Amino acid sequence: MRKRRPAAVTGAALALVAMTASCGYGQGEAKDDGGVRPAGDSSAADPGAGGYTDGGAYGDGEGDDGYGDRADRGARTGAAKTLAVRDVAELGPVVTDSEGWTLYRFDDDSTDPPASSCEDACADAWPPVPAEDAAASAGIKAEKLGKVERPDGTRQLTLGGWPVYRYAKDTAPGDTKGHGVAGTWNALAPDGKKAGQQKKAPPRDTTQLRAEDDPALGEIVSDAKGRTLYRFDKDSAWPMKSNCTGACLDTWKPAKPVDKDKLNGVARKLVSTYERADGTKQLAIDCWPVYWFTGDKGAGDTEGHGKMGLWWAVTPDGEKASSSTP
Repeated sequence: MRKRRPAAVTGAALALVAMTASCGYGQGEAKDDGGVRPAGDSSAADPGAGGYTDGGAYGDGEGDDGYGDRADRGARTGAAKTLAVRDVAELGPVVTDSEGWTLYRFDDDSTDPPASSCEDACADAWPPVPAEDAAASAGIKAEKLGKVERPDGTRQLTLGGWPVYRYAKDTAPGDTKGHGVAGTWNALAPDGKKAGQQKKAPPRDTTQLRAEDDPALGEIVSDAKGRTLYRFDKDSAWPMKSNCTGACLDTWKPAKPVDKDKLNGVARKLVSTYERADGTKQLAIDCWPVYWFTGDKGAGDTEGHGKMGLWWAVTPDGEKASSSTP
């Protein structure tokens, strides 16, 4: 049993003249907020650290409370309504409120039991999200939502047990300027964990037909499942015709047609579709109908090559991979 590895298109395959038509088958940057500290005794905050002070001011300018234009302050203090999940570069899935404002968690809070330690000036910079009128949506489990009573008696939304906040210096929906502030504030992932810690799934391979480099046979073609494709000496390309019928089809299965935009190493001009006598469609490469072999047990197997002296692994240009048996 032989295995193989992916290969690029050969120069010969790319240089082929298209034969399909002649087959004969006439049918904004964030500032450094490293001075922000957890709430507690807010009077102990360093006024020169660029964080919040005992007076509740937050920001870099006199009289700046961190909200900028006070007209949009309500957008960061009101109900979250239906939460959403959006994908952020470098962070992955991030939870937002219904208006798209990023939601955050604070490492100095606790989940067992849930409790918030962000009060007074801290809460000006990081407005707690009310528990009322909040609902989960696709990507967020409803049981992950909860609430915690704050020291002032209000109820704050929790996600995965973590109290939920917005950030005053996010100036537009979609901003994530609060992520990483002071090393203790992080955008929320849908499970309540810190965003950016989830492993992203690798991009799904949608290739339906590819050229492979087999150690013994050289370049041959496989389908989306990695099965080797074969051609049959008793078929013909001009005119295109399959002579594998009846019991032959129990062992040799006609390969299904493919999307020509999902090829790798096979020239699209050589890929066509053959209509069998029973009306079903079969993939053809350079006008040769192609098949996969039921005797191949796994991706990369080439047990069908040389069978009966009639069946051969097919190359990207539609030729036989070899004239000798394995």
